[in-house]
Amino acid sequence: MTNQDIAAKGQQYVMNTYGRFPVALVRGKGSHVWDANGRQYLDFVAGIAVCLLGHSNQDLNAVLREQSQKLWHVSNLYWIEPQVELAEKLVFQAGMGKAFFCNSGAEANEAAIKLVRKYFYRRKESHRNKIIVFNGSFHGRTLATVAATGQTKYQEGFAPLPEGFAYAEFNDLSSVEQLVDESTCAVMVEPIQGEGGIRPAELGFLKGLREICDQKGLLLVFDEVQCGMGRTGKFFAFQAYGVKPDVITLAKGLGGGFPVGAMLATDKAAGGFAPGDHASTFGGNPLAAAVANRVVDIITEEGFLDQVSKIGNYLFDSLKKVKDGRIVTVRGWGLMLGVEFKAEIKELVEICIQKGLLLVGAGPRVLRFVPPLTVNKSEIDQAVEIFREALKEWNS
Repeated sequence: MTNQDIAAKGQQYVMNTYGRFPVALVRGKGSHVWDANGRQYLDFVAGIAVCLLGHSNQDLNAVLREQSQKLWHVSNLYWIEPQVELAEKLVFQAGMGKAFFCNSGAEANEAAIKLVRKYFYRRKESHRNKIIVFNGSFHGRTLATVAATGQTKYQEGFAPLPEGFAYAEFNDLSSVEQLVDESTCAVMVEPIQGEGGIRPAELGFLKGLREICDQKGLLLVFDEVQCGMGRTGKFFAFQAYGVKPDVITLAKGLGGGFPVGAMLATDKAAGGFAPGDHASTFGGNPLAAAVANRVVDIITEEGFLDQVSKIGNYLFDSLKKVKDGRIVTVRGWGLMLGVEFKAEIKELVEICIQKGLLLVGAGPRVLRFVPPLTVNKSEIDQAVEIFREALKEWNS
């Protein structure tokens, strides 16, 4: 079928929850994908920071094929060897205590919300159930994570939303201090806001959050669903800041494209959960865990994350050299970068697609660059050149 055929059938049978582009991607290799018409694109979306090691990675293909010959799925009522191995690796990298596995970032954040509340419930402090979150944040699409998301456009039409969230201003410690009271149990924050426009937290802000949580006896939760797993040039974004949380949530790049999410917690915080408090049928099943293990092994190989930092700096510098009066700033960290414009960028994204470059927005005025961590300088040069040419045709 052609792009048009697939789009027509999709409009007939697939629920209308995405504003889809008129392209049907059918094959990928490395940093490139091909559509149903045979056209090639340079992919700087990577499934929105998901395809960490590129498309059709041979190592991931091999481990998935091997595991599929052994065991696809069993219940978490039994120990799953690849899951236990993955937990050990992630806990070691984070300096945490325990891991919980699920299927997505929203599920990981949902688990974190439940954990911090249950933690205080077990301490006979059930009145402490309010979580401070931030305007501009994005934590997922479940009702609880939508309520935790500090953007009303994601919440509209879903009332009544779960209660227990208070919204502070990102990078503003005073706004946090004003919200802390006897009902507060945790602070939940993205070290780099993704859907909020690729906005990195200031170092003093995260350090200040840690100090507030320590002083008030609160738990600090870092949502690293998009910014974790090597995207900043460190395994975890918190390591780039030197500020350690009590709970970390992961997904997206963890499986390199295979659906898997995780929540990591210190031994103290993890004590909030007991058997029956939370679960996930498919979380950390043999297939997902086997693939995620290989992803972790690859990005922890000597020199891999150093190369991410170098290539991320190269992309950042290349984007900074693009001169256009509509550009406000270039910001981000590693291979999680955003170019902010004075105008909305929907048409610019479409022009880039027409020219063979896949990009996606991070809000209406920020163009997001999140290629695979395996992207090379030649591919970056090609992407930036297409970006330059697209700007010439963009009438904003």
